[in-house]
Amino acid sequence: MKRCESCGLDLSFAEGTEGPAVFIILIVGFVIVGAAAAVEGLFHPPPFVHLLLWLPGTVILSLLLLRPFKATMIALQYHNKAGEGRLDG
Repeated sequence: MKRCESCGLDLSFAEGTEGPAVFIILIVGFVIVGAAAAVEGLFHPPPFVHLLLWLPGTVILSLLLLRPFKATMIALQYHNKAGEGRLDG
């Protein structure tokens, strides 16, 4: 059973779904594509410069956002008392 190390809260309600990943893909994609378009428009670098800039940028930004988004998703599930769907009767 999953429990919080600090307070002992039962975390079995927190599903390990792809919810945070979807938001991260959208946000990181928006930021990286916008930045790549701006750099291309201003400087016209060769393709390998784009690879050197945006591949590590994508990985680093995704990893930086993963933990806070996962924590926010768990907090929202707890606050809204989210659970599995059930049919009455």
